[in-house]
Amino acid sequence: MRDYLHYDVFTDRLFEGNQLAVFPDARGLSADEMQVLAREMNFSESTFLTPAEVEGTDVRMRIFTPGAELPMAGHPTIGSTFALADGGGIRPGATQIVFGLNVGPTTVELEWAGEQLSFAWMDQRRPESRPPTVPDADLLAALGLDEAARLPGAPLQEVSCGVPFLYVPLASREAVDRAEPDAGALKRVASAFGASHLGFFAFSVEPQGSDVTVYSRMFAPGLGVLEDPATGSATGPLGCYLVTHGLVPPERWLHMVSLQGVRMLRPSRVHMRIHAPAPDRIERVQVGGGCEGGGRGGRRPLTIVD
Repeated sequence: MRDYLHYDVFTDRLFEGNQLAVFPDARGLSADEMQVLAREMNFSESTFLTPAEVEGTDVRMRIFTPGAELPMAGHPTIGSTFALADGGGIRPGATQIVFGLNVGPTTVELEWAGEQLSFAWMDQRRPESRPPTVPDADLLAALGLDEAARLPGAPLQEVSCGVPFLYVPLASREAVDRAEPDAGALKRVASAFGASHLGFFAFSVEPQGSDVTVYSRMFAPGLGVLEDPATGSATGPLGCYLVTHGLVPPERWLHMVSLQGVRMLRPSRVHMRIHAPAPDRIERVQVGGGCEGGGRGGRRPLTIVD
């Protein structure tokens, strides 16, 4: 028997945010079996937790999309942190937990409301940037857009804080909503980092009339995810892109929010903190959010029979 918990991540409301299946005891499962279960769940990601394997870490976690295993990801890390807190695996008041991911030890800072975890901040690697491997016009066409949709002066760029994404800055929220991705064309775009799969992140910094910094969508057909309602692994590099290219003022670098998933009717609020004394000297990247489901707001454990 394999129990799992169902969470909605990067939201404070059930049935919004990004869905996640957490298997809190995956001991004895092979990688192939984890992949089968992730494909059966058909969420953008599922996580599998086992005891720590490396000194200095607290829990080993493996992350699978319906199509492949990932080296790291944001909403699975945040959601699995809440699952551990709800299940008693993290004592109330603890300040951090360290996951063993395929990219190495990954720290998550914890914020509490009494004895209940209220917010979690995931550390990501410092950014690396590279130009796209194909012409900008081809990328825009693969998203169903043209040159007129672009944000003037902002380059299309591939950025990675552990997982690469190709960032497509657009002039307006309307342009982001208008994107109609050609899955086949996107799958044919090679990553400048040599990754086997590449996500495509379209966003706009058009003012939203709230604390939202960017309005965004993310497409990853090569991973079996045509569109993702919240992508934490893409939000760290997004924050770095915003800082590096001067799209947000310095006083906002520690208080940025990406609103994602609106078109999917699963609005998600993904928080970013970029610690940097200057735009070209990023020292720390953090992505954070809240979570609903599992043991909060109604427990939703289900069972799979092997």
